[in-house]
Amino acid sequence: MSESEHGKPRAAAPRITDEEKVMTITNQTDMSQTQAEDRMSVEEWLAIRKEAALKIDPENAEVFQDCVNLCDPYGVDPDPPEVCLGKVHFARSPESDVWVWFGDLPKATCDWLHERMENDATTPSNHPDSVLSTCSI
Repeated sequence: MSESEHGKPRAAAPRITDEEKVMTITNQTDMSQTQAEDRMSVEEWLAIRKEAALKIDPENAEVFQDCVNLCDPYGVDPDPPEVCLGKVHFARSPESDVWVWFGDLPKATCDWLHERMENDATTPSNHPDSVLSTCSI
């Protein structure tokens, strides 16, 4: 041990063993794998919506409008590139609990639903459970 400038003994810097180095690298690798799994779960979640989009019948689909970040309409990106609020529409089959952003629908389905909403006064513009349905944009 060497002495500090005040004459008190200074402790030697702790030495990291090879085993501790391996454990640190392993923990960092495990964290990276966990982060990749988290990304994969978001990708899987989005894939479910894209699959559900193909099954939506525009004649009986439920539709609602909400105010969201246009760069991340589902709100699943923990760090979206920008925040730009706007109104968008979501649809689902009556027997499904999977809401699909109109941007993920086939073009023909999306066009049909837009036309239906324009022509049908009974189509709700806002989902009753939507917290952000009062967006003033």
